[in-house]
Amino acid sequence: MEILQHIWGATPEGEAIVIYTLRNDNGCEVQVCNIGAAIVSVKAPDRDGKFDDIVLGYKDPMSYFGDGAASGKSVGRVANRIAKGRMTIEGVEYSLEINNGPNHLHGGSKGFANQLWESRVETNRVVFSRVSPDGEQNYPGELYVEVGYYFGEENDLEITFAAKSDKTTVVNLTNHTYWNLAGEGSGKDILDHELHLNCSNVLEMDSTQIPTGKYLDVKGTPQDFTSWRKFGDDLLSEFNHMKDFKGYDHFFVLDGWKPNILSEVGELRCEATGRKVEILSSQAGAMLYTGNWLEGGCPITKSGGRYKDYAGVAIECQNFPNAVNEPSFPSVVLPAGEMYCQKIVFKLGTF
Repeated sequence: MEILQHIWGATPEGEAIVIYTLRNDNGCEVQVCNIGAAIVSVKAPDRDGKFDDIVLGYKDPMSYFGDGAASGKSVGRVANRIAKGRMTIEGVEYSLEINNGPNHLHGGSKGFANQLWESRVETNRVVFSRVSPDGEQNYPGELYVEVGYYFGEENDLEITFAAKSDKTTVVNLTNHTYWNLAGEGSGKDILDHELHLNCSNVLEMDSTQIPTGKYLDVKGTPQDFTSWRKFGDDLLSEFNHMKDFKGYDHFFVLDGWKPNILSEVGELRCEATGRKVEILSSQAGAMLYTGNWLEGGCPITKSGGRYKDYAGVAIECQNFPNAVNEPSFPSVVLPAGEMYCQKIVFKLGTF
């Protein structure tokens, strides 16, 4: 495996935008960038050996700043939504930016996804790091955070998140890559893709996309991925606000989850190309988002076009949404001086 590094561009302030290419002996490659510690390209073969880029992304590096889709990026401090932008930590109430309807989303408009990270190569992986100052986006504590990318000879892309704060704070990190196993530039959507998840329950959502605290049994519903299901089959069902959300934008609870244990989350596949992605994580579940609002909001793409709705699917392994305000959910509180560490693995292959 080799790691190549080059300057992709520069910010208006003259800071270097760096792209790293991790290429293995199979010819597969992953490109990552220091804007938002993002995955910007994944090239892998179909069942006939034809290589395509299978993740969404943009032509101009500056397009990665402020994109609503958060394409490929590391989002935080807290991924997903916090109800009404309010939380209480150690008896102190904090008000966060309202940037998604009535709620706070993905750490705010100047959260991790829209920052330029430090970067370095460590032997066989690329590591992005930054110090989030105390009070950044009104979160407490100075937080040191790292995102490490490793790409192995078995086509396994490993993402390791690590963080530590000098004050008790909240952390919930994830990767926001959108997959299209037909190829990013194919012009095809992901509605014919099939997904299998080891998730017997989904969180019930309210109309503002905040969990009610109730678990729903997925069996027999349009959100039953315990056996293979195509996204397009029941996309606009009335079940659990799917029609209101224009598709899947829901949190699935991982069966048998135990902290700090890497578990099989599920598998995404495309019958037309024979490509598949197996997903493993140490996180408590995954947010499934079928790119319901991509059209009109994305910059010019890598292939020179514009993405339409459902051009890609994000399977965001993370802790529960709004967990800081729901005591029954696994905690997102990180005590001062303790280490946060989570892992996601995407294993590329064919069938």
